[in-house]
Amino acid sequence: MKHSKNIAWFAWITASVFYAYQYILRVMPNIMLDDIVQQFHITPVVFGQFAGVYYIGYAALHLPIGIMLDRIGPRKVMTGCILLTVIGLLPIIFASHWFYPLCGRVLIGIGSSAAILGTFKIIRMTFSAQRFTRMLSLSVTLGLIGAIYGGGPVSYMCNTIGYKAVVATFACLGLTLAALTYILVPEIQAIKNKSVLADIKMVLKNHRVVFTCLAAGLMVGPLEGFADVWGSSFLEHVYGLSNKTASYLPSMIFIGMCFGAPFLSLIAEKTGRYLGVIISAGSLMFVIFITLVLRLLNVESIAIGFLLVGVCCAYQILAIYKASTYVPDYVAGLTTAVANMLIMSFGYVFHTGIGFIVDIYGGIQSTQAFIYGIGFIPVTLALGTLGFTLVAYSDRAAAKQAL
Repeated sequence: MKHSKNIAWFAWITASVFYAYQYILRVMPNIMLDDIVQQFHITPVVFGQFAGVYYIGYAALHLPIGIMLDRIGPRKVMTGCILLTVIGLLPIIFASHWFYPLCGRVLIGIGSSAAILGTFKIIRMTFSAQRFTRMLSLSVTLGLIGAIYGGGPVSYMCNTIGYKAVVATFACLGLTLAALTYILVPEIQAIKNKSVLADIKMVLKNHRVVFTCLAAGLMVGPLEGFADVWGSSFLEHVYGLSNKTASYLPSMIFIGMCFGAPFLSLIAEKTGRYLGVIISAGSLMFVIFITLVLRLLNVESIAIGFLLVGVCCAYQILAIYKASTYVPDYVAGLTTAVANMLIMSFGYVFHTGIGFIVDIYGGIQSTQAFIYGIGFIPVTLALGTLGFTLVAYSDRAAAKQAL
């Protein structure tokens, strides 16, 4: 069902605002690490799990939410999911037992799924297929403004009015966004598909789709492991930077991704070398993180390096699109949901893995522990880049056989 141009653009902007909002909630633990650890008396491993269970909730409900978006429409589904993120914030303010913030973090992850999936849905139903990567990259650019303001500005607010007041403020903003979404976003429903289970099986049994997503997941460490949570603490302990500087610098990754999303999409569209662009991005991120862990950078070079890392992190858009090309058109939308689910689930791996390494090497007060913990990221970047190299080789071999 097609809608007028004005309705299409308004729906797209609303989804992008929700995407920005959930990104702020995603990076909040990065700013509030010390406060949360002190309030609930937890270890780095437990905090890593707290940050990581967001991705468990995010990934686990991807398929159900994707199906509900198809059958119910984005207005009701997105409104309900925004309310879930608000509920998930409340335990940080009111709870005294650690179990409740942990459950709340899962709810935030579940609700946040509808942001990107709602964007996928709206773009696919209101714009042409040729404009998918372009519109998605613009959504990411707009949405990442939220991640940028999840760094320095939110840190300043925490220091000024207290972190609980900041959480309460964003809960109120979430209620407002939910009301506006329900009132202003139109019902956009696709034709009901009676063979959803068969379509899911088709996607999950496609080895090229799954392998592409796994390789992409191994490369999300700079964004989902470092920039989301562990980056500020690493820069404080390893490079001796002030809290203000250490909180702001990881935001450079999100700023870089704002430019990288349309930039990498444009290069890939013009050259047709989607996998080549992804491999180049992974290689550059590997080099930058190796030099970062070896303490070879200063503040200026860190800022430049993080900007470049951010540009490279936009590879995820290309990876999701590439995965969708391995299946028939009628399951392309479902494939984007599956791809994003598999890729984002690696967030739990990185948060928990880094937290575990930091804990066994001395905890959050140990410089060496942070070096070993963040050193996990370049290892996985190398593996992910190698994986995409194998995908490219497989595609080239398949193309030759087709001839």
